Amino acid sequence: MGPVSTTFSRLYGRRGWIALGAFGAVLFIVIPVLVLAVPPGSTFHVSQYWVTLIGKIMCYAIVALAMDLIWGYAGILSLGHGLFFALGGYAMGMHLMRQIGREGQYQADLPDFMVFLDWKELPWHWSGSDQFWWAMLLVVAVPGLLAYVFGYFAFRSRVKGVYFSIITQALTFAAMLLFFRNETGFGGNNGFTDFKRILGFAIATPETRVALFAITGAMLIGTLLLGRYLVTSRFGRVLAAIRDAEQRVMFCGYNPVHYKLAVWTASAVLCGIAGALYVPQVGIINPSEMSPANSIEIAIWVAVGGRGTLAGAAVGAGLVNGAKSFFTQAFPEYWLFFLGLLFILVTLFLPNGVVGLADRLRGARRA
Repeated sequence: MGPVSTTFSRLYGRRGWIALGAFGAVLFIVIPVLVLAVPPGSTFHVSQYWVTLIGKIMCYAIVALAMDLIWGYAGILSLGHGLFFALGGYAMGMHLMRQIGREGQYQADLPDFMVFLDWKELPWHWSGSDQFWWAMLLVVAVPGLLAYVFGYFAFRSRVKGVYFSIITQALTFAAMLLFFRNETGFGGNNGFTDFKRILGFAIATPETRVALFAITGAMLIGTLLLGRYLVTSRFGRVLAAIRDAEQRVMFCGYNPVHYKLAVWTASAVLCGIAGALYVPQVGIINPSEMSPANSIEIAIWVAVGGRGTLAGAAVGAGLVNGAKSFFTQAFPEYWLFFLGLLFILVTLFLPNGVVGLADRLRGARRA
């Protein structure tokens, strides 16, 4: 067996690859055909609403995978991952705002909110935002650099457990308050919206929507495979050891700081990429994405799906956000009660999440 075959078998078994292939076929073949080739009046036509909703949920699934890497495998519970998601979204949003050009309400070279605030020129941090490559660099670099600097001091100071979680929550709350201010140049409480095009393509056309949908699906599958590669490698085994007995790992000659910092930074970068994919599909980014409640929801997705399973984190994000879409339309006043009840029930009766329950049922059936 060659090295490539060994790597493939290490990531997933035969059933796992078949399931992943079926998922990819639905994302890249079935849904695009039902959107673009099937007439709107047909029963089998998939509307742009569903394309946008599923694309948004897949972005959340990428964030859940990033959270599971640090919480499920390294024991680091972050309550501030919404910040990294929003920073990636803002980096993409700045570029999309520049692409509006003179098609805005005020028909000016500056974004509409800057004209409204009587700004005469772009702030320094908007320099280069009209270039797509620069926006992509910011999507990766800004969340990654912030996570690296924060993690470097936190992990070197051996801040962990509930103290680390509280500090990350304070970090995202402080950033939210900063971005709410008009003078920062990020649109204040309204944020960025009314996007027109991306890479020269009209952003509202079905073809562009499907392309963004497919790219998001590819990123989701790529993140899942990357996560599996990391957690099944020597790096992943050291992470699991740090999660279970950090002191013993130190006695064995390993420096936990390097491992925790690496996975923490990688997780933040993945969240930034998810945020960049989210913005052109949903059509808006504002400081509310940085709210501590959003970051707590991310942890709930992982807990519902199954911590330390990767696939379970993605499933949890899909289940919770699917339920959210239903409840916020049918029973908007009861959504938060449902979310709290769901978290309590999972904590009490499903400590290993939905995926853990499925594994337990399969084991019982074999027995």
